[in-house]
Amino acid sequence: MAHYDLYTPVSEADIRRLRINDTVTLHKTLFGIRDATQIHLFDHGRKTRFDLQGHAVIHTAPNVRKVEVSTKNPVGYEPVCIGTTTSDRMERFTQPLMQEYGVRMIVGKGGLREASAKAFQEIGGVYLAIIGGTAALETTWIDQIEDVDMDDLNPESLWRFKINQFGPLLVAMDSVGGSIYQEVKTEVAKNKAAVLQSLGISS
Repeated sequence: MAHYDLYTPVSEADIRRLRINDTVTLHKTLFGIRDATQIHLFDHGRKTRFDLQGHAVIHTAPNVRKVEVSTKNPVGYEPVCIGTTTSDRMERFTQPLMQEYGVRMIVGKGGLREASAKAFQEIGGVYLAIIGGTAALETTWIDQIEDVDMDDLNPESLWRFKINQFGPLLVAMDSVGGSIYQEVKTEVAKNKAAVLQSLGISS
């Protein structure tokens, strides 16, 4: 187990050295993305002006407040509460997000499935897990909403956040096939079989 401070954008080599149960703190830039954003990108053929190559995205639809444009709020939004949403329903977007846009890290909660695990291995990516219920803490790690694209989808716009020590986050899926979710699933199945056997029940 090791801890890494990663300054985005990162290289494939940066990602390939990470293993499950390592921790990561992100610095500089983080992009916010959610269901509608990706549906428009990959189902409706829209494009973003943002360069996501080597970056991290977080599954979120943040609560923001519209304010006057200023140095502190360059696009007229200030963060109110920026929490993470469940990743599973966005499973089908992992591979195109990495293949077409060069994303290297996905931040979310609840994990992703086999197609994402395959994309992480083939392309070089990781899933960084956040515990549910920590939105207030996560918001303190965001200094500023630097820019926003596809804002007709608000709050499921594509957000660019300036971040300050975002983490630590847990490496829950890595680029060599490791997955804490699969490990838990395997352990549960083993324990279930042992309990059933002790009760004389055939599985």
